[in-house]
Amino acid sequence: MVTSVKMDDDTKSRLERLQAEIRLKTGTRVTQQEVLARLVENAVESKADLIDSFREKRVPLSESEREQFHDGMVSSGVTTTEEDIDDVLYG
Repeated sequence: MVTSVKMDDDTKSRLERLQAEIRLKTGTRVTQQEVLARLVENAVESKADLIDSFREKRVPLSESEREQFHDGMVSSGVTTTEEDIDDVLYG
């Protein structure tokens, strides 16, 4: 069963360029359906990276956002070591 996928002109053009590059470098003709199937297959292997690519990007912060963050920080005067953190987390 074949289902159509809607995509904008820019994405379609990039898919066509990728298809052409695969043919030039491998000498093998592949359909756009094969290219998309392989992309999805590879994306499953690096699913976390794919999911992260859809997260809202918040880094790097603007200078004013960075200053606002640091303005809210207060030093307690106590140095915390890794052992202190382990004690709190693991008892």
